[in-house]
Amino acid sequence: MSDASSALPPAGDARTGWPAPAPGAAPMPVLILAQSKLEARLLIRNGEQLLLTLVIPVLLLVAFSLEPLLKVGSSSRVNFLVPGIIALAVLSTAFTSQAIATGFERRYGVLKRLGATPLSRTGLIGAKTLTVIGVELVQAVLIVAIGFAIGWHPHAGALAALWLIVMVLAGTAAFSGLALLLAGTLRAEATLAVANLLYLVLLGIGGIIFPLSKFPASARSVLTLLPSGALAQGLRNVLQYGSGLPVRDFVVLLIWAVAAIAAAARLFRWE
Repeated sequence: MSDASSALPPAGDARTGWPAPAPGAAPMPVLILAQSKLEARLLIRNGEQLLLTLVIPVLLLVAFSLEPLLKVGSSSRVNFLVPGIIALAVLSTAFTSQAIATGFERRYGVLKRLGATPLSRTGLIGAKTLTVIGVELVQAVLIVAIGFAIGWHPHAGALAALWLIVMVLAGTAAFSGLALLLAGTLRAEATLAVANLLYLVLLGIGGIIFPLSKFPASARSVLTLLPSGALAQGLRNVLQYGSGLPVRDFVVLLIWAVAAIAAAARLFRWE
């Protein structure tokens, strides 16, 4: 008796319209999108990361907007805080959350296993970047909506949205480079400790919650060179004071981004 499978028409036969088999990896954009969706699902399932990226910035915005002890000159507290909280959202997502997640992925061998798949290292970085930008978009919408609800009145020009995007992307590049540098050179436990410590330090002295004018003049010039200080001050120049692209702050972020990404590419240990 003949094999029943021999009665089936061959794949790609014109009588059936079946496509001929095409073995091989999917196009890189498809791989990046699929990995990005996986990264997003893992983030949603992680309550600690959601607390860090979504809940804490919103709580700080509401709490400090109502805090009478926060003196910011003639400007209202909420007008001062909204740009800083957007900068905090970038810090928490692109740096702290990404550093911790990547550090533990490296420890558990996830990155090593992904290296054996068609998804290249460049594709993995692209997927993580896409996920970070997606989370930051959700954060920005939430922060802006709550800001308007509690009385935020931005003094921004027609190109403010463009300058806002440019500054956020520059800040994301800088903090992502620092996150990968940290996660790729330290043990996972050390990455967790250092990332959280830097988060708290930059929250306090990075011009996010407290005006840099509260610090001594000798320290102020140094603090404005921190990526958090440059991003927060740049966003305030755009949204609070209605200026154009804050070139100095943008250049500071670009220098941090180039230096951190170059160092991460050279020193990152994938195993």
